Amino acid sequence: MGLYSSAFLVIVIAFFLFSAIRILREYQRGVVFMLGRFWKVKGPGLIIIIPVIQQMVKVDLRTIVMDVPPQDVISRDNVSVKVNAVVYFRVIDPQRAIIQVEDFYSATSQLAQTTLRSVLGKHELDEMLAERDKLNADIQRLLDASTDAWGIKVSSVEIKHVDIDPTMVRAIARQAEAERERRAKVIHAEGEQQAAEKLVQAADLMSKNPQALQLRYMQTLSGMANEKSSTIVFPLPMDLITPFIDLIKKEK
Repeated sequence: MGLYSSAFLVIVIAFFLFSAIRILREYQRGVVFMLGRFWKVKGPGLIIIIPVIQQMVKVDLRTIVMDVPPQDVISRDNVSVKVNAVVYFRVIDPQRAIIQVEDFYSATSQLAQTTLRSVLGKHELDEMLAERDKLNADIQRLLDASTDAWGIKVSSVEIKHVDIDPTMVRAIARQAEAERERRAKVIHAEGEQQAAEKLVQAADLMSKNPQALQLRYMQTLSGMANEKSSTIVFPLPMDLITPFIDLIKKEK
């Protein structure tokens, strides 16, 4: 009997030690409860837990990459889109992450979905496509403020895809084409205006300097001579025929 009792005692002690010893890695912490009440956060390394009296919940402190499923969002300009994102967060306070919320991963996921819809719904489609960095920062700031009570730090939010309905894609393409045509017409009109202003300046300069007008006349004749044409019309400057016109008027 003494041999069997000793063997049984050794087995009980071995089981007790096996149940009491925990080894936590560098990125893990153990939230220890004693008789149902929070006691302390332990780790990393070798941890001794008193069986039955104490219980421990492991918490991973590494950054978690959470994919936010596609969300139906109606933009401020009434465009329906599907948007998905990825959220990077980690636990910075294991005690609050276990005590303050039932499942911090699920809670953060649900909060990320509602925040994504809320923030993007306040912006137009053009802003969703062109200002992603600003929207990412806005979503990250709101998420981080909301999850702070749970001991969660949201480090980054990235919008992955903004999927638009095919009919809306065609409408956007037509709008972009109309905008390009409008800009082309504006640029052409501005060019015509600048050319007209330069012509007026040149005319004023030539009117003040008759020699410049004569040089321009000779240049025009030279250009016409180079043309392959059987008929050449020579423009006659007004200053050459003005004396004759004045003489005719005096004779009358």
